[in-house]
Amino acid sequence: QVQFVESGGGLVHPGGSLRLSCVTSGFLFKVYNIAWYRQAPGRARELVANSVPGGGTIYDESVEGRFTISRIDSANTLYLQMDNLKPEDTAVYYCHRPTESKDAWGQGTQVTVST
Repeated sequence: QVQFVESGGGLVHPGGSLRLSCVTSGFLFKVYNIAWYRQAPGRARELVANSVPGGGTIYDESVEGRFTISRIDSANTLYLQMDNLKPEDTAVYYCHRPTESKDAWGQGTQVTVST
């Protein structure tokens, strides 16, 4: 079945960096849009960045210029490089296929930005 396993989160000071990874299985990774989402306490899950097959990327304006999404198709893996982190980036981060709403969500990885 389709699976997403996220890792790389942690506690970081404002201005710091983290790199998230998402290892996927159960589908042909290279032909799908794959995206990073996040959910902060008390808020709805939101799309942060999307990777299109062939190299295209789309970012939410709140992370544009600070986050970089990338993928290695041969490893079925998605990454999110997060730089200049802000307290408002604190959330659980997930990866998922935007076009496949029936996919189960992974456990996510917690990112906390705090002094």
